Amino acid sequence: MSLGSQISRIRKERKIDQGELAEKVGIHPNVLGRYEREEATPSVEVAAKIADALSVTLDYLVKDGQYQNIDNEDLNRLKLIEKLPKEERSHLFATMDAFFAKHKLQSIMQ
Repeated sequence: MSLGSQISRIRKERKIDQGELAEKVGIHPNVLGRYEREEATPSVEVAAKIADALSVTLDYLVKDGQYQNIDNEDLNRLKLIEKLPKEERSHLFATMDAFFAKHKLQSIMQ
């Protein structure tokens, strides 16, 4: 999916109109419309502002939804994990691994 299509899809999912998103980003709604129709490409700075306004990562906008379920809140949590001491990260990852294993088993059992 193209950048413009991603912007449009996410904007509509979030029930934000072009005018509202354009205002949050600091651009004219016509410019946003051109981005969504792939008639123009935003600069990296503007694309980052669009991602922030939509509460997604820039990576999500440009990589065809590869990380579609990672929003800014999740990304902030990952940043916090990076700041934990190594031993505490190990405990956290062990807990996460237990949840992943449980989920995998449940999906196999169904």
